[in-house]
Amino acid sequence: MPAGMAWGSYIKVVTASMISMLAGAAVVHNYYKPNLTIPEVPPLPADAVADENLEGFRKIVSVKKTS
Repeated sequence: MPAGMAWGSYIKVVTASMISMLAGAAVVHNYYKPNLTIPEVPPLPADAVADENLEGFRKIVSVKKTS
């Protein structure tokens, strides 16, 4: 007997927990609707936009071409 419970009760608790987790994941997935498309060719970091007019945080993290 796992956790001091009868097998019947243990199986019911585990089954209810699994169904609850799967239902919760489905609800969150349907609410946020993630973009699951995969681009054909991922962009290279060197191809990032190098705009001199960026300000603040965007200027710090922008990638500039050196060639």
